[in-house]
Amino acid sequence: MSSLNSFTHQVEDTLDRIGTPLKPYLPVFARFLLVVTFLEDSLRIVSQWSDQLWYLEKHRGMPWGVSHTFLAVNVLVMLVCSTMAIARKRTNLAVAGLFGVIVSQSIGYGLLFDFSFFVRNLSVCGGLLMLLAEAYAKSRRSFFPGLPDLSETDKSHYMQLGGRVLLVLLFISLMFAGEFSLLRAAFSIVGAIACLMVAVGFKAKWSALFLVLFLSFFNVAINNWWSLHHTHPQRDYVKYDFFQTLSVMGGFLLLVNLGPGGISVDEKKKAY
Repeated sequence: MSSLNSFTHQVEDTLDRIGTPLKPYLPVFARFLLVVTFLEDSLRIVSQWSDQLWYLEKHRGMPWGVSHTFLAVNVLVMLVCSTMAIARKRTNLAVAGLFGVIVSQSIGYGLLFDFSFFVRNLSVCGGLLMLLAEAYAKSRRSFFPGLPDLSETDKSHYMQLGGRVLLVLLFISLMFAGEFSLLRAAFSIVGAIACLMVAVGFKAKWSALFLVLFLSFFNVAINNWWSLHHTHPQRDYVKYDFFQTLSVMGGFLLLVNLGPGGISVDEKKKAY
């Protein structure tokens, strides 16, 4: 056991040395990845405006005018709040706005009870919680005056706990998708172990980094929307999954940068 601990410490020290030059750029890159699905979605709505209106009015029964307002407000909120999140300006309002977009689109497009869509959005919400926790840790002031007061540290730690648990849901949904194979089963077992380590906060930074690398390969191999013809009926869905996976990877990178928080095995081990 001691030899294993020594080996893991050596690996961590090596990765720390390699990653040190990148650390100043990691937070802004993670925030960009986190909101990239909202940026892509806003551009897609604008470029497919008439198709979006037709779907909302014919299939969802939205009245003319209401559909226009629904799309316009969503595009505006996604663009403004994504920019605020990247620039770390009024992060609480940015997170609230993006969360509102997730809820409104789930209801507006009738996807609230679609399991895959629901789980993916929960993972994106986990990333938004990590973003809020990062901003809260930096500012050390109350974002929500009037609510029952917890200590500033406790609030950030609870956000990180919620973010960790929600982030791993994407990977869990991927484990049960597609056809069974021995290779897929092996990857699923390894990924499940990493997810459990992230959720409980044990070696959370390195487990999250492993999941980022795993999702990078998975995203390119499976969600390769660029290989589909522009008229292919599944192209938009695959493209949507690609950018949502990027956003979840952004949440994991925020975890790598910020750490698992006080409610984690890693932090508890430091106290003993």
